[in-house]
Amino acid sequence: MELTEPLQFDHTDRRDIYDYVESHGTASADEVRRALNIEPRPFGHHVAILQRDGMLERDGDELRVAYEDPGEEAFETESVEFTIRQARQEDLTGLVGAIRAAIGSGEYVDAETVADIIDSEGVLLRHNDVESRIFFVACVDDDVVGWVHLEHPETEKLSHTAQLTLGVLVQYRGQGIGERLLERGTEWADEHGYEKLYNSIPATNGAAIEFLEDHGWEIEAVREDHYKFGDEYVDETMMAREL
Repeated sequence: MELTEPLQFDHTDRRDIYDYVESHGTASADEVRRALNIEPRPFGHHVAILQRDGMLERDGDELRVAYEDPGEEAFETESVEFTIRQARQEDLTGLVGAIRAAIGSGEYVDAETVADIIDSEGVLLRHNDVESRIFFVACVDDDVVGWVHLEHPETEKLSHTAQLTLGVLVQYRGQGIGERLLERGTEWADEHGYEKLYNSIPATNGAAIEFLEDHGWEIEAVREDHYKFGDEYVDETMMAREL
């Protein structure tokens, strides 16, 4: 299922099953059936239809929302070998840790907010009537060392836009990982019909602003004194890229 596809259900029980799994990240079939109080035979039928329609996937007894997966790419530099792939629910802990480590001094407020949200929800990927979000991760030896995140509200007037955040652990910067992640996120957004990407960064994070400008992003506006770090007020640099 593509995150840009509207959710459509022809049976209330199927919507309930999907909503339960989507809100939990993963859930056992037995847990879902008992929570929704659906008899085994109709429950099995509804799950089969949701699988057929590409909305859920099943691994043994575990159910999860099905997403179109573009696959994994491998890269190698003189210093490091890494892969980039779509994130999975089991990446949640490593991803939260990577985001919080990468933002360090707190000069990337949007990324910090993303980490707080997915940590509190316990759900990585979302696709419901309110929002959709997806992550791609860079991994070294299966450990998450960087990410790109795209999120957009399920609102018709904003359906052509998405918010993007991006980061790499300090010790892995300068290896082209951030560039590859940005490329993957931008290509995914373009392929799925988005027309514009946004990213807001404190003006003190000059390295991030310069990085995005080097890759075709532009400063659209500056909100003065938007952030407050301790006793210091900092401007917000609002950046965008047309696709």
